[in-house]
Amino acid sequence: MNGSESPPPIEGPSRWHLFGSAATLPLPVYRDFVDMLFSMWIPVFGLGAVFVGICLLVGRELDSDFLFALAAVGAVVTGLRVASFRAYERVKPVASYDDLRRWERRYAAGNYATAVLLAALNVTAISVHYPLLHLITVSLVFSFGAGIVSRTSVRPAICVTSLLIATVPTVAALAWHATEANSIALHGELFLIEAFIVASITGLSLQTVAHLHRSAVAHHTARHDMAQLARTDALTGLSNRLVLRELFQERAERAMRARNLVALHFLDLDGFKAINDRHGHPAGDALLEQVARRLESMVRADDVVARLGGDEFIVLQAGLRDESEAELLARRIIREISKPYLVDDISMTVSVSVGIATAPKLGVELERLIACADAALYRAKAGGKSRALFCIEEDARAANMAA
Repeated sequence: MNGSESPPPIEGPSRWHLFGSAATLPLPVYRDFVDMLFSMWIPVFGLGAVFVGICLLVGRELDSDFLFALAAVGAVVTGLRVASFRAYERVKPVASYDDLRRWERRYAAGNYATAVLLAALNVTAISVHYPLLHLITVSLVFSFGAGIVSRTSVRPAICVTSLLIATVPTVAALAWHATEANSIALHGELFLIEAFIVASITGLSLQTVAHLHRSAVAHHTARHDMAQLARTDALTGLSNRLVLRELFQERAERAMRARNLVALHFLDLDGFKAINDRHGHPAGDALLEQVARRLESMVRADDVVARLGGDEFIVLQAGLRDESEAELLARRIIREISKPYLVDDISMTVSVSVGIATAPKLGVELERLIACADAALYRAKAGGKSRALFCIEEDARAANMAA
């Protein structure tokens, strides 16, 4: 645990199968996409209101109880969808892949229900020869298709399924109506052309979905990668100084409210330069990565492990009742870090010296605490290395002078 409260880059697969392609999304990107699904309740409400109004209009014109019932169902579905949007806003941010998947399924169910209602409206309206009404109902399908392609292409399986549910029955109804005898010139041909237009636009929309999805994945993945790079150490993946500052502030404020302590452990490896000189920098980098993993395994979920650079690390230990707890962790760190490492089948050994400063005893400014802990670390290394010392008054004065 490195203390960064952002989610891991990948957690579980989020797969879609379209045109033979499959993609696995990092969890933060997947969260962005589900957030996007639930961010636009106004278009959903607007489409639902228009749908209910058209059902009532066409139902009155055709004297159809079925369409009146369809209007009632449409009102219920729209209300449930808007309520679902509001519920998602209340639980954001959703932390796990499984929870996001459940919310995505809930969104998909609402989208599919809307598509079914649109298809039922069109099949009913087109079964009667009333071209002006057909124009209204088919236009509603076009509006639905344009909306879901722009809003839902980030989840292509939902988008494509909804599109096909709404358009395939509409195309079939138009083609069937073209076969009915009618005295109007070019009746059959015109309805076949309309069926072809709806089918063609549906096909083009499928290509658009694939393109928009690829673009969205590339954009959001790059954005999260850049954000991750800005907040983590490139070599070890630990928190960097920026994240350390943010998390320290939050931990310090929490400690003051609970009247607890926060311990800042400043770590410097003993003998690391000799590793670099003898085995080369790649071996040194590999050893630093192993040190980082060991440190992560020793801390609690609420603690923070950060790398300042080189062979210097910070461990931020939160929620302490007494300084003795910090001493216990420091001794454990010295013991575990001093165990041998295996790099390219070569056994290597380093030790570590630790300087400790506590907040709020020595203040709640991160840079001052780092300076205090650094001064204590200097004394530890001067006194024989592989030791842990607390910051004392002399160290604090030296830190103040350095500031």
